[in-house]
Amino acid sequence: MSRYALLLAPSANRVYADQAGRLASAELAAFGPALSTDISDISLEWIGGVEYLSFAGELTPGDISYLSNLSAAYALFSMEGELLRPIMLTPLARYDSDLITIPKYAGKTNEQFTKLVLNLTVLASASAGRMLAGHLTVLDPLCGRGTTLNQALMYGYDAVGVEIDGKDVEAYKLFLQTWLKRKRLKHTADLVPVRRQGRRAARRLEVTMAASKDDHKAGAVQKVTVLQADTTQLDGLLRGGVADVLVTDLPYGIAHGSHDDRGGLSRSPLDLLERAVPHWLPLVRPGGAFGLSWNVKVARRELAEDILRASGLEIVPQAPLEHRVDQGIERDVLIARKPG
Repeated sequence: MSRYALLLAPSANRVYADQAGRLASAELAAFGPALSTDISDISLEWIGGVEYLSFAGELTPGDISYLSNLSAAYALFSMEGELLRPIMLTPLARYDSDLITIPKYAGKTNEQFTKLVLNLTVLASASAGRMLAGHLTVLDPLCGRGTTLNQALMYGYDAVGVEIDGKDVEAYKLFLQTWLKRKRLKHTADLVPVRRQGRRAARRLEVTMAASKDDHKAGAVQKVTVLQADTTQLDGLLRGGVADVLVTDLPYGIAHGSHDDRGGLSRSPLDLLERAVPHWLPLVRPGGAFGLSWNVKVARRELAEDILRASGLEIVPQAPLEHRVDQGIERDVLIARKPG
C-alpha cells in the first residue's frame, strides 16, 4: 500500500489556518466514495518542520484529478522512505485565481472554506461522478457578493444566486464585469427588472461568459444568474429543478440577519431555514444535495437537522467540521441529500 503526503495550502486567515489540517482530514474522507481506491490511515504529521496530511492508498490518475480539488491542497507527494516524490496536481481552474481572491469586504466567507463546502455538497449528490466534467449548476440562495458563485465559475459550472440586498447585487455585477473586461474575456451582463403578475417583483442579473475566444465561438459558455429578491418568496421567479446542488451560508447572527415575516430583522438562522427550505426544495433536482454552514452558538445542530428532515431531506453522515471563526462564531457544516 502506497503512502502519500498532502502539503496544506497557506491561508491568510490565521484562525482558519490553525484548523485547516483537521478540516482537510474530514474533507479527504468525503472524497473516498468518488475514488477507485480505499483511502485509509489519514493522519496529520510533521515532515521537515512542515505539517502534511498523510494517507494510504493506490491512487490512479483519475483519483489524483479528484484530490487535486481538495480545498487545502497545495502539493501532493508520494512518500518513498524518507523522500517525497512530487505528483502533478490538475485542479479545476477555468479562470485565474484572482476571480476568488480579489473581492475583499466585511463578512466575506473564507474562500478555502467556501470551496470545502462546495466539494462536500457535490460529492454527496447524484452529480458526484460529473464533478470533474462541469455542466453542473450551483445555487446559493443567500449569495451576498458572490463568493460561492465565483467558486462555481472556477470549476466550470453555471451559478444561480439570490440576494435581497440590491447594493450587494450591484457590487457583484460591477466586480464581475470589471474583472471580465480586464481579462479580455467575451461576456454579456444585464441587470433587468422581473415582473410577476404584472408587477415588478425582483431584479435579475444575467451574465454570460466564456473562458476563451475559442470557447465563445464554440458556444461553450457559462451563465450566472442573480436575483435581487427575498429568498423566502421565490414562487415564479426561478424554474423548478434549476440546480444540481445548493450551497449557502446561513446568517451567523452577529453582523448578519434575515428579515422575518413581520419585516423585522431576525438573528436566528433557524427561523430563516424553516421559512426558506420549502422555497428552495423545488429548485434542486432529485438526487441533489444541500450544503449549509451556520453559527452553532446561535443555533443547535440537531434543530437544523430536524428542519431538513421534516422537509424530506436525508442527512449525510460526515466527519466533524465544527471550527472557530472568531470569538462570537463557531461554524459548522451540514450536508443533506434530496431523494432521487
